[in-house]
Amino acid sequence: MFNSIAKHAIICTKQLSISSHIRCFTRSTVVLKDSDANNNEGWLKKLLVRRIEPTKEQHSRMLSDKEVVYELQTHNVRPDSVDGYIKNYEKVVELCKKTSGIKYELVGSWSVHVGDLDQYVHLWKYKGGYAAIDKTKEILFCNKEFEKLRRECGGYLRSRHLQYMLAFSFWPAIELKSGSNIYEIRSYSLKPGTMIEWGNNWARAINHRRSNDEPFAGFFSQVGRLYNVHHFWCYKNLEVRTQTREAAWRSPGWDECVAYTVPLIKEMQSKILHPTPFSPTQ
Repeated sequence: MFNSIAKHAIICTKQLSISSHIRCFTRSTVVLKDSDANNNEGWLKKLLVRRIEPTKEQHSRMLSDKEVVYELQTHNVRPDSVDGYIKNYEKVVELCKKTSGIKYELVGSWSVHVGDLDQYVHLWKYKGGYAAIDKTKEILFCNKEFEKLRRECGGYLRSRHLQYMLAFSFWPAIELKSGSNIYEIRSYSLKPGTMIEWGNNWARAINHRRSNDEPFAGFFSQVGRLYNVHHFWCYKNLEVRTQTREAAWRSPGWDECVAYTVPLIKEMQSKILHPTPFSPTQ
């Protein structure tokens, strides 16, 4: 009986000892994490995200030319209204071409073939910054034909979204394509405060993709959904896209750029686009 009690006491003592060590370890771990959060020098943070020195310069001014503002329209069309929508939007494009006093130019117009179906994406350019946007809206909204088309377009839609964006200065200049192509738009939602870090890494990363003809345009949002980045790529077909992306991974340094940008992303998506018949870039 005595031996049984003694054994039970020894087991309880060992369990208490182990439990005590676990609690100490847990408390130590928490203290270390709190310390890292306070001084912003955690070893994991150092490993994943490069530091950016504080600056008084506007991020947009450091990353882009603000004299040209881009507008990204995303329209979700009712499935039974696609034909009417296409005809309507082509009339809008033609009307904008012949309207004097505005610096409003369609760059590209696409339908989504992989991703959100029955969706159309239109990329417009304003020359003259936000003053050009104000003037363009003032002129168009006083145009009765434009207002009629705009109301008619609304009847074809389930929803729509508009963003004003600036182009990354390190991306190649936009060149309109001809022939038969597909486009990919890769959209990223970044963690607030990481846009400069993203730009630093992609200024290097884009060099791994310049040897091919696929970089079309790169933008970051200014008005609309903030901390949004959109990269447009152009390929002949899906097979060429696959080959091009695999080749990038064989390029020394590409994997490092990806490793440094992944921790900056909250959400990302990819869509495959086909140009509409009236798109300036094909």
